[in-house]
Amino acid sequence: MTEPGTEAGTDIEGIGETNEQQLTFYGGRWMSAIPILLFILWAILQSGVFRISDTTGLVAGMLISLIVGMFFVKGDWKVYADTIFDGMTKRVTATTIVAWLWAGMFSSTIQAGGFVGGLVWAADTLAVGAVAFPAITFLLAGLLATGIGSGYGTVVAFTTLFFPAGILLGANPILMFGSILSGAVFGDNLAPVSDTTIVSAVTQDADIGGVVSSRFKYAIVAAVLTVVAYLFAGTAMSGLQISQEARDIFLSNSTPAGLVHLVSMLVVIVTAVLGRHIIEAISWGLIVAILFNIVFGLAPLSDVLLFSVPETSIASDVAGSLPVVTIVKAGNAGVGGSIYNGAAGFFPLIALVLLIIAGSEIMIRGGAFAAIQEFLLRNVATTVRKAEMTMVMGTAFVNSMITINTAAEIAIAPYIARIGQKYNINAYRRANILDANTSALGYIFPWAGGVLVGFAPMQGLPGQYEWFTESMIVNPIEVWPFVFQGWFLFGVFIFSALTGFGLEYTSDRQSSEVSRV
Repeated sequence: MTEPGTEAGTDIEGIGETNEQQLTFYGGRWMSAIPILLFILWAILQSGVFRISDTTGLVAGMLISLIVGMFFVKGDWKVYADTIFDGMTKRVTATTIVAWLWAGMFSSTIQAGGFVGGLVWAADTLAVGAVAFPAITFLLAGLLATGIGSGYGTVVAFTTLFFPAGILLGANPILMFGSILSGAVFGDNLAPVSDTTIVSAVTQDADIGGVVSSRFKYAIVAAVLTVVAYLFAGTAMSGLQISQEARDIFLSNSTPAGLVHLVSMLVVIVTAVLGRHIIEAISWGLIVAILFNIVFGLAPLSDVLLFSVPETSIASDVAGSLPVVTIVKAGNAGVGGSIYNGAAGFFPLIALVLLIIAGSEIMIRGGAFAAIQEFLLRNVATTVRKAEMTMVMGTAFVNSMITINTAAEIAIAPYIARIGQKYNINAYRRANILDANTSALGYIFPWAGGVLVGFAPMQGLPGQYEWFTESMIVNPIEVWPFVFQGWFLFGVFIFSALTGFGLEYTSDRQSSEVSRV
């Protein structure tokens, strides 16, 4: 998210920086891609070949990749090390991580308040079956993501809440995860307050309102196809077997009371739509959720925050009377509750993303990224149609290596502007190509941030529901074909580039002054 009051047209971190130390590599600038390429191979081997779903294992892979890359550096390795730190401290990375933590706390808190049970009760009462549930999940996830402008936050909340509800109702786990990611794609692409929307508009010198209105036709075509695809796939792909006894027990304990947290989610959406920062919006939703849990008896305060104090503690006698404290045997002390658990589940992913962005920064400063773009500019983008296809495929390629879609968008944006200006392609069109493909591919690649941010809370579900087994966790390598909104949106722009659908030149329409964001 962009801070309120940031003026459009001002520098965005990572764009146009010229005072950074550049890296040189033995074998030329292409060698600066070694850390990222090695990590991608590691991810494919670990997740795809060995079928190991372990974020910490990916962290180890990225650490090793960064160390290997260091041996190809010419000159002082200190510049390489400084580049790692510079990449890890970029604002776009920190903003994403903070949004994950807040979304994790919020979704875990309304989960403690029985929201999943409320969803199951409502679906069972309304006879919403396994076939329709993924399509409905896509629509609702798209609504939330559009309202709050955070696809990542939506993935966290829906994986925690809607995913287990869908599995219990008999929906296929892969389709459920794919529908959640698809909803995030829709919202990230279309939301006026989305960071990808803001970056795409500002970097192409276009106003945000015009960009959003001009991209609706692309997003809605993909969305209609996506709903149909999930309905069709829902009939063809069955869910996993859940013991009837476990299902009956859960259903018998599911009540409509948990649906009161629809208000909590609405508070987040309305606050974000009113222009407040996403952190503020989620914080208000969290506060409302905690109050609802206590006032309506949905969950005690100890489910939100709990200090497990050892009986040997000098403060145990006094603290034991507090509602958020329990006395335990020595060795079992700790902190728990939805606030803690909701945030703690993302710690391995945070480390991974910081390291991947560091690897991306090495590739940028080492020149491999520029070499790719220069090759495309000289040899591929030779006509208007080829130029637009270069924009589409270029953003796809960058997203395969830079896992945070906003960071990928910032990296490729100057080249999209150069190609488009060379052929007088309208700023709105350039912004739409840039945003749509970074939004789409950022939730498809198995190592992408959008996928991993959903995989993180999914791994904790077996410990939260007795009926939820390890076999219900979706390996990131399995879901990529079923992120239908991402693929259809990508396909719409390939079609547009080939046929000229929606193409506008600079002379067709002028962007008004870029909005204050």
